[in-house]
Formats: sequence, structure tokens, C-alpha cells
Amino acid sequence: MTPKQIRLAMIGGGLAFLALAALIALTALEDNIVFFRSPSELAARPAAIGEAIRIGGLVREGSVTRDGLRADFSVTDLVHDITVTYEGMLPDLFREGQGVVAEGRFGADGRFVADTVLAKHDETYMPPEVAEALEKAGKLNSPYAPYKQHTDKVTP
Repeated sequence: MTPKQIRLAMIGGGLAFLALAALIALTALEDNIVFFRSPSELAARPAAIGEAIRIGGLVREGSVTRDGLRADFSVTDLVHDITVTYEGMLPDLFREGQGVVAEGRFGADGRFVADTVLAKHDETYMPPEVAEALEKAGKLNSPYAPYKQHTDKVTP
């Protein structure tokens, strides 16, 4: 074998090893990857029952009902709504008309059962995913959603 052939074989072996390592890592993480979807995206392409996803939007006015630690509410992007059920303590900043991201799964009854609920943290912030979904729906600057996405850009 010539030195050129040896180098090519080593490079090929290294690339094969990297591809195998990446495949193993992605396979191990497959169950932990959670994708964000807006209510409109879910209306167009529903998620599979039991698939872990994040949904985001605004908490629909008048939709929150509580029974002990169980809370039912609707998440909207002002075009479509998703009914969410959450068992546990809601964040202190959770309230109607505010941005929210919920992580969980759809049950067989079509209800979204959330494992985690995240609420916005101040008056000017909205989670980027929620702001993007509202912007796509053309509702970011509506009276129902007066908040713009917070950026860390500093202008001179």
C-alpha cells in the first residue's frame, strides 16, 4: 500500500467512526428531543398521540379553570386554540392573556396533557417561539397580544 492509500483509508475510517458516533448519539437523544409547535401548526398537521411536543401561545381569556392542583386552560395563537390540562403548581406569572409554553403530550381524548408549564417573566418579554407563532399568524401587535419579543441588542 502506498502512503497516499494509507492516508485515504485512515480518513475514510475516521469519517465512518464519526458517522457511527453521531448516529449513536442521535439514537440515544431521540426520546428526549421536543419540538415546538403553535396551535395553527397543530391544526394543519396534528401531532401523534403520545408524541412529546411543546406548544406555545397566549392563555385564552376566560379559559382557565382550577380544581385544586389541576388546571385546565386554552392556549391560542389567536387563530386556533388547544385545550391544555396541567396537574401541579402553575408558575406565579401564569395568567390569562399572557404568553405561555407548555410541554407534554396529546392524550387519546385529544386533550394536551402538560408536564411543564412556563410563563413569561416580565412585562416586555414573550418566549421567542410564542412571538414567532403570533407573528406568523399576523397577531403579534393585536390588542390581545401587545407585547413584542424582547431582544438583547443594544443600539448606540
